[in-house]
Amino acid sequence: MVMLIAAGLVFLAIHLLVSGTRVRDAITGAIGEGPYMGLFSLASLLTLVWLVSSYNAAASSPDNRVLYDLGRGVRDLGIPVVAIAFLLGIQGLFVPNPTAVKQGAAAAKDSNIRGVLRITRHPFLWGVVLWSAFHVLANGDLASVIFFASFLAVAFLGTFSIDAKRKRKLGAVWDAFAAKTSNVPFAAVAGGRNSLNLGESLGWLFWLAAIVFAAILFAHAYLFHASPFPNAA
Repeated sequence: MVMLIAAGLVFLAIHLLVSGTRVRDAITGAIGEGPYMGLFSLASLLTLVWLVSSYNAAASSPDNRVLYDLGRGVRDLGIPVVAIAFLLGIQGLFVPNPTAVKQGAAAAKDSNIRGVLRITRHPFLWGVVLWSAFHVLANGDLASVIFFASFLAVAFLGTFSIDAKRKRKLGAVWDAFAAKTSNVPFAAVAGGRNSLNLGESLGWLFWLAAIVFAAILFAHAYLFHASPFPNAA
């Protein structure tokens, strides 16, 4: 369990205390954007492997204990909640978006504010928020809470970190983009700063996300030894 906690803290640190902060600005100023991205990607991958392997070990250790059980009703919400997370997150990986890596220039084009970006300018991270938040609620054992809460914290706080980084770098261009979009899903639509057009989100990316979700749904029991289907043993 100690290794899981350590891995979770390092995972949080590199994403919230380095990436998106002035520490990142200082490092890129010293060694350049390319080397920084290479080192950061390597550190992220190694930390992720450490986090996953530590979770697997902690989940089966005698130190793991059940902190809470919110009942079958919560667990049975998994399919619709995670489906929304996939439909939002996977589409967010492929649309032009100034919050994504090396896509800051996309902020200058209003035509890019379409599809899932009308819902939130951080579709991938909010997909991770939904996915991880559900798993924190559905799995009340200590190891699972630490593991999934690590992703929840990085994804949720990361939206604010990225916004601050883009504002420092893009200035007025970012302000104009941010004024027409929102971090919190549907906030721009509710505030009258944008309008919802679901038809824009029903193209090939929607079906790609649906296929990926369906594949993981039916392979979940095999891959993770837990069935996502209601009333499953």
